[in-house]
Amino acid sequence: MTEWVDPGLWGVSPGYFDVAGAWHDASEEVVRAVLEKMGATSGGPPAPLVVTVRTDHPLPSLGPGVVVLEDGREIRTPDGLPGGLASGYHSFVSDQGTVTPLFVSPGRAPCPSGREWGFAAQLYASRSKRSWGIGDLGDLERIGRWAGGLGAGFTMVNPLHAPCPGVEVEPSPYYPGSRCFKNPLYIDVDALAEKYGTSPQVSLAAQQARSLNSARRIDHSRVWQAKSAALEAIFAAAGGFESDGRLQAYIDGEGEGLALYASFCALVESHGSDWRNWPARLRDPALAAKLGVAGPLEFQRRLRYHSWLQYVIDDQLGGTAAVLGVVADLAVGVDPNGADAWMYRSCFADGTRVGAPPDEFNTLGQDWGLAPFDPWRLRAGGYLPWIRALRATFRHAKGIRVDHVMGLWRLYWIPESHDAVDGLYVRYPHDDLLNILTLEAERAGAFVVGEDLGTVEEGVREELSARQVLSYRLWWFEDAPTASWPEMAMGAVSTHDLPTVAGVYSGSDLASQRALGARPNEESSARLAAKVLEAAGGGDTGSGGAGGVDEAISAVYRDLGRAPCKLLTVTLDDVAGVEERPNMPGTTRDQWPNWSLALPVPLEDLERSPLSAEIASSVKRT
Repeated sequence: MTEWVDPGLWGVSPGYFDVAGAWHDASEEVVRAVLEKMGATSGGPPAPLVVTVRTDHPLPSLGPGVVVLEDGREIRTPDGLPGGLASGYHSFVSDQGTVTPLFVSPGRAPCPSGREWGFAAQLYASRSKRSWGIGDLGDLERIGRWAGGLGAGFTMVNPLHAPCPGVEVEPSPYYPGSRCFKNPLYIDVDALAEKYGTSPQVSLAAQQARSLNSARRIDHSRVWQAKSAALEAIFAAAGGFESDGRLQAYIDGEGEGLALYASFCALVESHGSDWRNWPARLRDPALAAKLGVAGPLEFQRRLRYHSWLQYVIDDQLGGTAAVLGVVADLAVGVDPNGADAWMYRSCFADGTRVGAPPDEFNTLGQDWGLAPFDPWRLRAGGYLPWIRALRATFRHAKGIRVDHVMGLWRLYWIPESHDAVDGLYVRYPHDDLLNILTLEAERAGAFVVGEDLGTVEEGVREELSARQVLSYRLWWFEDAPTASWPEMAMGAVSTHDLPTVAGVYSGSDLASQRALGARPNEESSARLAAKVLEAAGGGDTGSGGAGGVDEAISAVYRDLGRAPCKLLTVTLDDVAGVEERPNMPGTTRDQWPNWSLALPVPLEDLERSPLSAEIASSVKRT
């Protein structure tokens, strides 16, 4: 970059305040690298091609023209935009013929109708005796029936986003290949076999998969090998479901997005997992889509197969959600090698990764390896991948949790060849993103929870509250008594990246961090241990007694139950007395079984657990 470019024009921050309020300067090298990835020029970003407004705010004047509503009706407006437009994806056509997309949002998300609690499950870990080596949608339905019987109003699950297709399956639900489609690993194959008939291939696959239940560490790739064999057999036996009208209606309804995603999956099978190494014509989604329409017969069959997998997941998730409402999770970004990065490549900042700066729990910072949207290219693309990701996450959901919701304001970018401590923040058009979020929430009739933990800049929580997006409050982090927590929030004890109650009580979590060389914050760890002891009425941590840890867990949830929050969650890890975190930030899977550790007992045993009934009684809402 030879010309001087003002970073502020492009939303690039020269530094940031950490959680303690101390300022950290970004290096000139990193600032320059980020600007280059954006293709920044001295003139600043291009003017917006999309206008987003709220129904309760004044509409901007775009000159004389016609507003074309989403339903096709037209409103002539000689002096600018009319007031009182209904929410929707409209457009404005000026008298000069310029078309401007006009997104009108209610500005606020629906609010939960009452006060409810629910289990929070890492679905892959939540196995029953009938599971195929991993928790699936059949198991989620079982959790829903169990939770509903205990008085719960929902079940919250990890992201169900699709990983990159291939033999080796990425276990992290927060490192998806696509946020617009779902993970076929969660298909309940038994339910399909009951519906369409079994076969020797399906029976053999079931036997192989169920043998994996004996190992606590989940082997995602071996599970997929077995499930894939069974799914291929069912699909082939049904002749590709060519006469299935419901499947065809689903394919037609999903349109271009599903066609591109299925094309990506089929192309991975024939050209490898790294789309950057594909032939040039296939690296362009538009050209690849033409191949999908006019390609060889076998390619057409693979497109239908991958479309069928998505139809099956959608159908099963809809049935599960009918038993008890599901709160879905939206990951903050995507795998740069995945389908979304290929389908919407013009909207991403190639050569950069998303992470988090150092904080008291992760002193080295975090590199999540996710590809960030380029804010200006995303805006130029009409926010299409954001809309489709939201729509897919809201589908069949009672509510959604937006992971790292502060990312709608800014994200911590780490340029290639740099470490997590060397990143900087890039700002996003948060007003547009929030308008679209609340518009999609209104359409789904679903509430929104914003995961607002960590470094949160001034004004973010206030804006989220005004938008009726619930805050996320953790027992580990809050110093105030639970009875004083806000009503408009989801209350919980921990998250997937933080210790379990048993891990703190036994001291094993801190011991694991030390053994891994993770440089734990000793002071914060001691504070957590003291907090558990206080809730449990005193004593010593590290005793290891079964009665002791159960009482500690129960005491913590009794305290959580005093919170007036609209929503409370109980993690199944705590119900099962698990000491290990689902994910240990800053570690590799060789060091820690990240996203791969099953609950130590099957769901059948948890359902009979006295601790589960006691916890449910503590958090039951009135």
